Amino acid sequence: MLAYKQDTVTINKHNGVREPFSDVKLLASVDAAVTAGKTELAEDVRDDLLVRARQLADTNAIAAAVEETLTTHAPAAADAYHQYRGAKLARRQQAQDLDAALNRLQSRDRNVVNENANKDSEVFNTQRDLTAGTVARAQGLKMLPPAVAVAHMKGDIHWHDLDYQPYSPMTNCCLIDFAGMMRDGFQIGNAKMGTPQSIQTAVLQMAQIIASVASSQYGGCSSDRTDEVLAPYALKNYQRHLAEAKEWIDDPHKQEEFARSKTKADIYQAMESLEYQINTLYSSQGQTPFTTVGFGLGTSWIEREIQRAILKVRIKGLGTERRTAIFPKLVFTLRRGTNLRPSDPNYDIKELAVECATKRMYPDVLMYDKIVELTGSFKAPMGCRSFLQGWHDENGKEVNAGRMNLGVVTVNLPRIALESGGNKDQFWALLESRLDVCHEALAFKIARAKQATPKNAPTLYMNGAFGKRLGPDDDVDELFKNGRATVSLGYIGLYEVGTVFYGPEWEHNQEAKNFSISVVKALYDHCKQWEAAEGYHYSVYSTPAESLTNTFCQADIRKFGRIKDITDKEYYTNSFHYDVRKSPTPFEKIDFEKDYPKYCSGGFIHYCEYPNLKQNPKALEAVWDYAYDRIGYLGTNTPIDQCFKCGFKGEFKPTARGFKCPQCGNTDPQTCDVVKRTCGYLGNPNQRPMVHGRHKEIVSRKKHMSFGLDVIGGTNG
Repeated sequence: MLAYKQDTVTINKHNGVREPFSDVKLLASVDAAVTAGKTELAEDVRDDLLVRARQLADTNAIAAAVEETLTTHAPAAADAYHQYRGAKLARRQQAQDLDAALNRLQSRDRNVVNENANKDSEVFNTQRDLTAGTVARAQGLKMLPPAVAVAHMKGDIHWHDLDYQPYSPMTNCCLIDFAGMMRDGFQIGNAKMGTPQSIQTAVLQMAQIIASVASSQYGGCSSDRTDEVLAPYALKNYQRHLAEAKEWIDDPHKQEEFARSKTKADIYQAMESLEYQINTLYSSQGQTPFTTVGFGLGTSWIEREIQRAILKVRIKGLGTERRTAIFPKLVFTLRRGTNLRPSDPNYDIKELAVECATKRMYPDVLMYDKIVELTGSFKAPMGCRSFLQGWHDENGKEVNAGRMNLGVVTVNLPRIALESGGNKDQFWALLESRLDVCHEALAFKIARAKQATPKNAPTLYMNGAFGKRLGPDDDVDELFKNGRATVSLGYIGLYEVGTVFYGPEWEHNQEAKNFSISVVKALYDHCKQWEAAEGYHYSVYSTPAESLTNTFCQADIRKFGRIKDITDKEYYTNSFHYDVRKSPTPFEKIDFEKDYPKYCSGGFIHYCEYPNLKQNPKALEAVWDYAYDRIGYLGTNTPIDQCFKCGFKGEFKPTARGFKCPQCGNTDPQTCDVVKRTCGYLGNPNQRPMVHGRHKEIVSRKKHMSFGLDVIGGTNG
């Protein structure tokens, strides 16, 4: 593809948006037609066509000029171009055509049934949800502002969770106010719940709340500071056991010993119950509730015991086969003076967390001081990576629990870079135009969420999950405005953007790195402007892109063809992440990625790929310690696959659609346990397959420990 000089000529698009003219976009369609027609187009004819196109007012006039030129100079290509344009129009019409959408579902289109790796498309309730979602998507596209709908269908942007919103005025993810709900009581359906009198009852209530919240929104729900929230109810167990001991035991020391022993057993059983309840729940969306459990800051003996139980239950595994639990996602907090160093009171819990991560990948870790620096306060993420920013209510009280996100719209950055033809002025002009559409989309998400009434989701609005309890006729905007909620501008493919301008090895070029940072900062600056004007907190979000890594790339393959190191990989790289095909050390990867979250603190995570670490936990701990003052949130990827046929434990080999045991070739999800990091969370691709692009990205990942492991503590077993 030839790159021509770009300028600031603008044209009217089909959706009414005025956008800078791009030579590359025009030539990509012309080249596709010429190739399909098996003909050629003289260079001077191409140049004349570009000159003529720049003088036209809109895309329809340009398309007519292209077809006229091809008819004159390359008739075979003219027919191919006509078919190309017709196919594009047909795809957009099909996206809004209910019958066509339902046919895709009935034909088991993998891009539909495998879009969410947390959904088992074989079961009835998921099939019902997929059907309902298909209807909601078709209707939702008609509800969106025209510019937003067309941009979404073209692949310029992505309106997330179109199967739920805008058809319904749902919210996205949240930090549930478990402490307030259990303290003040709540009602779900016909059952009124009072304050729990034991930790067993408290975790039972947590599971009930999670199920109800997950069915009332479309994103993840998180429990922040879980050890501290549950500690008062475990204390009630202890007090009862101590009272019982005093009736039968005279020795105060033995009384204490008895009460603590019984309480520890209660705590373990309660946390085991929570793990099993979450993994056996199905929300109304036909999936296991996406739940995140944050913990690690409590220092009392009861809080420490809760932390220990969470980790020991996860290490033990689920069922008789001891499978790795996918949910809840565990997030352990490291804090200097609490658990970071051997002299800290909770260092032994950190050691257990490291052991757990080597065996089950979770917990991911939060660095307390860095999270405060980046987001303004400490809290666990909502779902896998969405972070609230520091916020105080009208009384000056810091509030985190009970707040939420109103949704995400993601911009396709690689497409803008490709359309720019490597011209930065053109890139910035195109980005500005796309961000105008993103702003319109996000403002519509806010407006639609505000149309809910408290009676639509009583658990959220009236019974305390969202913190402040509203009356049935109150305005839900009370919980959204003045920055209390967030709405997120997502992005994808920063690596591919850098590759367009600086080549595939740009990570080592400081000029290129600075340019990539400036792209994220531009998103941040726009969000700050929108927030100042409207009073809602717009945040920049490093999109997990579970299926979007495939969707955007496939759309751009159709548009631009297979471009080396960009579209030919068949996936786009998540957010600001280092190219997964390369093998930096964990320290190099952390140092490269640490500069981005400053401008995307609305959602981010880092992770490193390791070999088997079960015999070398100190290696992982060294990476955690190195990361503490550099990044805020770090995940562990290490081989933990299991085959129950032959007994193999380690890393399964990729196949076209999943993974197989390297020892006996087993792929049956009933007799093997394959766990991979989908993006911010884990998935089981043999049990719940992933879309093509995500599978390609996973199998392309290289280990980030190419140097000798003895450098950071021992050798790998």
